[in-house]
Amino acid sequence: MRELVCAFAVAALIAAAPAHGAPPQPPDYPPDAVTQHAIVLAGKTYPYTARAGTIGLLDEKGDATCRMFYTAFTLDGADPRARPVTFLYNGGPGSSTIWLRMGSFGPVRVQVGDAVPTPGAPFNLVPNQYSLLDRTDLVFVDAPDTGFSRILGSGKPSDFFGADADVRAFAQFVSRYITAFGRWNSPKFLFGESYGTPRSAMLVNTLQRQGIGINGVVLLSSVLDFSLDWDVNFAPAAIGGGDWAFPLYLPTEAAASWYHHALPGAPATLGALLPQVEDFAMHEYLNALAQGANVSPGAYADVVAKLHAYTGLSERYIRQSNLRIPYGRYQTELFRDNGVMTGRLDARYTSFMLDRISDRPDFDATDSAMDAAYVATGNYFMRQVLGYQTNLIYRPLTNVFSKWDWKHNGNLPLNTAQDLASAMAYNPNLQIFSANGYYDFATPFWATVYTLNHLNLPAQLQKNISYGFYESGHMVYLHPQALAQFHDDLENWYARTLQAGR
Repeated sequence: MRELVCAFAVAALIAAAPAHGAPPQPPDYPPDAVTQHAIVLAGKTYPYTARAGTIGLLDEKGDATCRMFYTAFTLDGADPRARPVTFLYNGGPGSSTIWLRMGSFGPVRVQVGDAVPTPGAPFNLVPNQYSLLDRTDLVFVDAPDTGFSRILGSGKPSDFFGADADVRAFAQFVSRYITAFGRWNSPKFLFGESYGTPRSAMLVNTLQRQGIGINGVVLLSSVLDFSLDWDVNFAPAAIGGGDWAFPLYLPTEAAASWYHHALPGAPATLGALLPQVEDFAMHEYLNALAQGANVSPGAYADVVAKLHAYTGLSERYIRQSNLRIPYGRYQTELFRDNGVMTGRLDARYTSFMLDRISDRPDFDATDSAMDAAYVATGNYFMRQVLGYQTNLIYRPLTNVFSKWDWKHNGNLPLNTAQDLASAMAYNPNLQIFSANGYYDFATPFWATVYTLNHLNLPAQLQKNISYGFYESGHMVYLHPQALAQFHDDLENWYARTLQAGR
């Protein structure tokens, strides 16, 4: 396990004043804040520069349309020709990147309750022993109109609120960043979480076609093919009018029930349980769903019994649901007698239901357990530690969902798996790391495995995909043990990827 020994408290980082020489900013936007810091990882000191600022986007006429906010942490004295740079972003759509910035691999992280609600302020912001700064520079980017990013000038929401429009904005940001800071010949990585994963699939394809080479892509909690997710935007065109969702979500339901000790006669380990569930999901269960009304009574009864064994839900409820239980109903039904619901982003978290007969949670127990800690420490870190002086309100989330143009290249439902496959064929050296939490209902891990196994790639390219599976949820880094494992997996993956590129 890597250990971090800080030579100073996090609060002491405030002492460094913003440097001069930042790129000029438009009126009413503050100059970039540049500060000097150091972090000690595994007994070695790494001095680095933190920059909190914005990069302007322009339209085809050269008029300003948006300023995208970012925080960059770059190792001092490193040769940019050999030093990797990784661009990180959350998803939503409409999410800022405060979650990755304050919880994953940056120089500091906020401590939150591990599967329990986080106590109120003051929250604990600590040096991050799991930072990847020893391996790569880190640039955390807020999407247009989230965080401190703002649409301005000739820009309008439709220029940014859509699958294709969003990727054009991020592609321009990356191009302008590597131009402004001399990183054209640096090894480059993309790191997207949640909706950030379809963004990454489209973005890597777009950037490579523009001549911007990408060494690797980290996909954290993926949803590349929305036709497999009936609970997000679209009615999928799949077997049984959407039955694919049920076998692909079942392993997550089984993992959640196992975690909460709700399974009858469950194996001692998750590793012993999940292969059984996955095999059942993709064979007997899928076949029974595909038969619809023609499934035999015996086969139906056998599926009911196994769903009970793998979810802990009653056989009566499973029969009433005709073998099909949307995960929102699973969340509310598992502990209905106690008035308790499980989390969506991370099923390890639970909270109370005021409407105990509802079939869908009123809110996500994961969000309520940790949002305040992320938003409070994020504002403190950016404004006071990094010295970014602005009166703007930081927008953790913006409500763009109903305004979002989900069409990609004019097609629905959104499917970006084809973009990732195209990018891997275009660049046979491109490496992919797929990170997944077992307790994640937002982007279930088994749907990701299914998607990545159906990219229609030749065997030699399929080998370029690596996996990490963790006993955590959508935000793998909420569970410290999972974060430690994720960190070590990425350290090894970056090393292999960079070595292969030499």
